[in-house]
Amino acid sequence: MMVAQNPERDFIYGHRIGGSNKPFFIAGPCVIENEDLLRTVAAELRRVADEHQILIIFKSSFDKANRSSIDSFRGPGIREGLSLLKKVADEFKLPCLTDIHNPGEAEIAAEYVDMLQIPAFLCRQTDLVVAAAKTGKWTNIKKGQFVAPEDTLQIADKFRKSGSDRVTLCERGYTFGYNNLVVDMRSFEIMRSAGLHVVFDATHSTQLPGGGKVSGGDRRMAFPLARAAAATGIDGIFAEVHPNPPEAKSDATNQLYLADFARFVDNILKIDRLVKGDV
Repeated sequence: MMVAQNPERDFIYGHRIGGSNKPFFIAGPCVIENEDLLRTVAAELRRVADEHQILIIFKSSFDKANRSSIDSFRGPGIREGLSLLKKVADEFKLPCLTDIHNPGEAEIAAEYVDMLQIPAFLCRQTDLVVAAAKTGKWTNIKKGQFVAPEDTLQIADKFRKSGSDRVTLCERGYTFGYNNLVVDMRSFEIMRSAGLHVVFDATHSTQLPGGGKVSGGDRRMAFPLARAAAATGIDGIFAEVHPNPPEAKSDATNQLYLADFARFVDNILKIDRLVKGDV
């Protein structure tokens, strides 16, 4: 399945993506905790975006609907959370992204954010994919931990046949036995060979899902995995960042330290320039 060519699908908010262009980045704290956290992260993202002249999309979730435990923090809720996210994103002139979990949330979230995201566990939910497409917003669809890269092409086809080709597919690791993930680097080429824009989720790919009330992870692996993905000529990189990850209310073990984000981006861009010939 090849995606029909449409010039609009190669631009996100004035930045050309894909091909030999620089990768764009999706970054931010896993969940909206408070305004101060959002502002601290957004300020650094804006600084890095200006330094490298790249697109950074500010990400945070208003609700973590798939927490391992019912006692885990989920977020402030859709209206309160997205009002806060938009306020801070507008202040720092960053486009923003959030997750949606059911069709009813798509239209509401589209009022606040520039890009929607469908979580990995929900990537095959047809009504959710259709609802996201009908908003006309760019949508990042996470590839499920149980989905082969070839099978994501059908998910993208659902989206396109619902009236939009503003879609990116996101690799975030594949289930490798119990409580572990592995990244198959072949998946980038398989998905991109169909003419699709592909993003790599560098931080969720380091998760050790399940295994108790809170999923584990190993943020040390985010750097080498992201470097490997950049070597494939990836279109975008996703990374959750937090000023103090061990104190984060979600994904404490795999979010990157905000202080390391600039170095992370610099690493990716250096490899990207080498791979795409701009050296």
